[in-house]
Amino acid sequence: MKHFAIILFIFFSHNFLLQGQTYKNQESHQYTIKRSLSDIKVDGIIDEEAWENIEPMGDFWYSFPVDNKPSEKEFQTEVKITFDDAHIYIAAICYGKGPFVMQSLKRDNMQIWEGDVFGVTIDPVNEKTNAYSFATNTAGVQSDVLVGANTGTRTGGGSSGNGFNSAWDNKWVCNSTEYEDRWVTEIAIPFKSLKYGENKDWGINLIRGIPSTNSWHTWAPVPVQLMGLDLGYTGKMIWEEAPPKSKSNISVIPYALASTFTDYEEGLPTENKIRIGGDAKVAITSKLNLDLTLNPDFSQVDVDEQITNLTTVNIRFPERRLFFLENSDIFSEFGIPPMRPFFSRKIGLDEDANPIPILYGARISGNINDNLRIGLSNLQTRTTDEFFAQNYTSFAFNQRIFGRTSVKGYLHNRQAFIDSEFSKIDYNRALGGEIEYRSLDGKWRANSGGGLTLSNGIIDKNYTYHGIISYDDRNISLYANLMAVGDNYIPDMGFMTLIYHYDAVTEETHRIGYGHFFNRGAYTFYPKHGFIINHGFNYRFLIDYAENNKEIFIRSFEPGYKVSFNNTSNIEVKYTNNYNQLFYPFAFTDFEPLPAGDYNSSYVGLTYQSDTRKQLSYLLGFETGSFYGGKRIQYSAEISFRQKPWGNFGLRLIQNELEFAQPYGSTSLTLIGPKLEFNFSRNLSWTSFLQYNTQNDNFNINSRVQWQFKSLSNIYLVYSENYAIEQWGPKNKALILKANYWINI
Repeated sequence: MKHFAIILFIFFSHNFLLQGQTYKNQESHQYTIKRSLSDIKVDGIIDEEAWENIEPMGDFWYSFPVDNKPSEKEFQTEVKITFDDAHIYIAAICYGKGPFVMQSLKRDNMQIWEGDVFGVTIDPVNEKTNAYSFATNTAGVQSDVLVGANTGTRTGGGSSGNGFNSAWDNKWVCNSTEYEDRWVTEIAIPFKSLKYGENKDWGINLIRGIPSTNSWHTWAPVPVQLMGLDLGYTGKMIWEEAPPKSKSNISVIPYALASTFTDYEEGLPTENKIRIGGDAKVAITSKLNLDLTLNPDFSQVDVDEQITNLTTVNIRFPERRLFFLENSDIFSEFGIPPMRPFFSRKIGLDEDANPIPILYGARISGNINDNLRIGLSNLQTRTTDEFFAQNYTSFAFNQRIFGRTSVKGYLHNRQAFIDSEFSKIDYNRALGGEIEYRSLDGKWRANSGGGLTLSNGIIDKNYTYHGIISYDDRNISLYANLMAVGDNYIPDMGFMTLIYHYDAVTEETHRIGYGHFFNRGAYTFYPKHGFIINHGFNYRFLIDYAENNKEIFIRSFEPGYKVSFNNTSNIEVKYTNNYNQLFYPFAFTDFEPLPAGDYNSSYVGLTYQSDTRKQLSYLLGFETGSFYGGKRIQYSAEISFRQKPWGNFGLRLIQNELEFAQPYGSTSLTLIGPKLEFNFSRNLSWTSFLQYNTQNDNFNINSRVQWQFKSLSNIYLVYSENYAIEQWGPKNKALILKANYWINI
């Protein structure tokens, strides 16, 4: 770790001198936004007089599969932007030959990015670490996303970060019209939906996806290895006059809910409830927001997609609850993925994702000024039969010191309430800090930091520290991280995989500090001609070792080769070699657990993704090899069928056959996950998940009807039911009717 820190110091010192030499887009791509001289009707038909007086933005450039030429005339995109006292207006004419590809009518369905799509990324503070993205398709379907600094790369994947938060929602309007040789869209974004100050220079980029040519195009050029939403390559939007200040920016979102729940496993009588609660959003300043919640409910949130877990540690599922989403990166982007000192799902959910009632919550987040972002939150849970009431307080800051380099820190506190008083012994605190460098061109990234926890008086071996370094260019992608976690580093509001080890014989869990090293790399080729877009070699290598004696207990090496074709299909082959030391007996079957000891495993895998533009597409996978002294064969398939524009139907199947020597037995693990989505209009949908998972002995049905009767105001009807598979029978079922109404004051 000392050598790693020295490398980071030299790296920071060297690259400090290079700031500003590589970032050119905001010099070459500038657009002056002028006030509209007349009213605009957002109907997808650009016929208002106001648009005639607005100059169009410049030509678009290819971002993928090449990045060194302008878009052809037949696929050009003409964009104009203007504003009035309440909205920013964007009009886009997307030229090309129909029929155009439209994948879904459902808002915030990420499949929108698999069809013809147009989007705008806006960085009002122009700090290149946090932005808003609004996208739509040929049917005017909306998708809004929060964009952070760590958006990952095309060549190296998302190991260095995932800066997209697609669960975020806010108010805006758009409509589209489709023609034979083009499609047109109009977008109106309220100033109330953005956080900004008096800064007259905003970062902005425009992105367009054209599935017929499997290509991506942006206004300000973005290198092929980076996503089009990368904040290091935005152009500049210059305000002719300061953007209008919102006189009042308060949103209140009350809800009412009626539910019925029956627990068959516990043999309890049916429980009927009526609940009310709500949320509020208050703009303290134009860049700082206050979120409030009272008796919140998240029953309408999509269920987690279950997986087959063939590791000895817990799996992390994403956060989807609206209250925790805006500016969530301020709190969560510490440590290394997936080991984080803060993970909001630890608040208001137990280990099985069952809700723990939250009484109230308050959360301030946003920019104090152009360089300082802060987050402060406080939530209080109720006492239940299983848990004491808890108070969760978090504070985090992100201070930009130059370019895209920042200093960050956090403090988290969990405090139990026992007999209506703060407990003096049942508490947990985590604190730490980091410095993160990111070059303006997005190629280099480095991060170093550490932290401590204080829990019930424990003050030894309660540390963590880490370092990250990565480099991504057109062909080469390299990433490495190193992390150490002490035996007594216990972040109750965080997620630390590997620190807990289960003993299947005694049914006890043991905590062991560990060190972690991870490295990935890739080299990508881009043929100039032919049916292949790119192909290349990639690898992943990791080591985990016990912190007390430095003894390695996990070592994994996985080389692979991937080929991507012009028609969006791809094929990948990989080889994996794993070494695992079990500290305690562990069971993958219902037979006798595997004994503690050393295990070597090797397997090969092959996956093929078909043309995603087709009405019917599929992904097929196969893996076979040794597994903890036994054998494993895995078959997997994902099938997607789209009936434009009203239906999306999917089926996910993963079948694992595990076979061990006697007396450890064998097992067949089946995961089947059909998904049915009917879109009767842009505002009315019916989505059903069915998940059959033999590993969890559970068959789950989750069916949801959603009617958006007004922008972000919805009525939900949600039905869920769980069955035991092995001894077939119902576990529980619930029916919920919920309505929320978004009110702007």
